[in-house]
Amino acid sequence: MTPTPPAEPLVEVVRLPHAGDLPLPRYESAHAAGLDLMAAVPAGGPVTLPPGGRALVPTGFAMALPPGYEAQVRPRSGLALKHGVTVLNAPGTVDADYRGEIGVILINTGAADFTVSRGMRIAQLVVAPVRQVRFAEVDRLGATERGAGGFGSTGV
Repeated sequence: MTPTPPAEPLVEVVRLPHAGDLPLPRYESAHAAGLDLMAAVPAGGPVTLPPGGRALVPTGFAMALPPGYEAQVRPRSGLALKHGVTVLNAPGTVDADYRGEIGVILINTGAADFTVSRGMRIAQLVVAPVRQVRFAEVDRLGATERGAGGFGSTGV
């Protein structure tokens, strides 16, 4: 007997006026982890990123994540590989209590200008459960084999 998977969390979405003709974020394949985000820049006003340039690109929607979830804004591998364009603060975190427009900070690390046009898929959004923690100050931490070794201490 196959167990019934849990119901998907519901995310309420508001399409903003400047994105009326754009589709809402969607999964592009059956097993995709991320929903594609599209640029809601004006049709007659694309954003050009010179080499080293960055810009906050609007997506045209706001959302209400359920408590206990976050959304991570991540780069699209094709843009990174082909053009050197990536998400500057990857992954960008969208908290469950944020209600403003989702924006994507893009940076052009490539050698040529890159133009972001209306409706272009610019990033992906991964919604994932997250837990808050409590901090407790102690005199010392429990020992592990690794200890305080970091930044390559476990090998290349």
